[in-house]
Amino acid sequence: MGLLNNIKDTFNKAEFTVAPQKKLKTISADFLKAFNLQLAFYKGVQLADPELTLNQLNQKTTKEVNTKADGLKIKGSTKVGDAEKLFDSNFGVTVQIKTKDGKECVPNNITIGQAARGEY
Repeated sequence: MGLLNNIKDTFNKAEFTVAPQKKLKTISADFLKAFNLQLAFYKGVQLADPELTLNQLNQKTTKEVNTKADGLKIKGSTKVGDAEKLFDSNFGVTVQIKTKDGKECVPNNITIGQAARGEY
């Protein structure tokens, strides 16, 4: 069943799109809806204010980023670690993908689809 699910994740047309003008709480809610997983944003080692947009959070970090980035797209076939790196490289923010209840981080070496199905 795992191989079939991985193939479905690869060919699934559904994508999760992130735009820099969205509030963090909206992005997190959309991610939960799309993948049944939590997305936690950090500024340093502290959780970021969910009322900020990605652009506003960028202004509060010391990292130089492309704030004109159009956004990024994530699919179920994307590895968790790669998705987290995309947020860093596109927006200069640290994110952690967590279980639905938000109590633990999912492993970086599995796909988001596998994490959504609890295959870890």
